[in-house]
Amino acid sequence: MDIRKLQRITVNALEDIKGKDIEVINTRRLSDMFARIVIATGDSSRQTKALARSVHDKVKEAGGEVLGMEGEDVGDWVLVDLGDIVVHVMLPAVRKHYDLETLWQTKPKRGAAKAAADDAAEE
Repeated sequence: MDIRKLQRITVNALEDIKGKDIEVINTRRLSDMFARIVIATGDSSRQTKALARSVHDKVKEAGGEVLGMEGEDVGDWVLVDLGDIVVHVMLPAVRKHYDLETLWQTKPKRGAAKAAADDAAEE
């Protein structure tokens, strides 16, 4: 399936179940394992599970392949592996703690470079 179509299906599936703060990160230049990471937040473990299940079901309905799902038993962080896209659905505290957006960004956020330079100068 075309990556743009798969991304559109994924984001729509998350929006259908009221996923919050949906972010798509292009990782094509950073990893050969997948082309995109999609991150979304759910208000409760029940909602994170429903968001992940929505992605799973919508991709399958469109003829796409779901390689696996992890974390459904607890629901604080559910990962859906779609091959070219890896979807992370998290509770707000888990998302804040792991901060995948910063981990996978290609450019430092404003102020991050200055903070790193200040830290280096203190050493």
